Amino acid sequence: MKEFDLRNIRYEYQKNINIKYKEYVLEKSFRIDFIVENDVIVELKSVDVLQPVHTAQLITYLKLTEKKLGLLINFNVPLLKQGFKRIIL
Repeated sequence: MKEFDLRNIRYEYQKNINIKYKEYVLEKSFRIDFIVENDVIVELKSVDVLQPVHTAQLITYLKLTEKKLGLLINFNVPLLKQGFKRIIL
C-alpha cells in the first residue's frame, strides 16, 4: 500500500464484493486484496506452490467485478518474478 501511495496509484484494499444471484444479493461476500486503478485485481498469496484453486479464486473475482486483468502473486518463492501469474479474461 505504501508503494502505491508513494507512486500516486489509486487502489482499494480488502474490497468486499457482494455475490448476486438474479435480483438477490446473498449474505456471503468475497474480499479482494487489491483493485488497482479500478482496473486490475491483485491477489496475494504466500504458499509453497500456487494451486488451481488460487487461479479459480482470481477468475471468480474477475467475473464478479467484470474486470479483464488479474495478477496472482506468491511471495513464497526464491525470486519474486517467479511468483507472478497473470490472468486475462
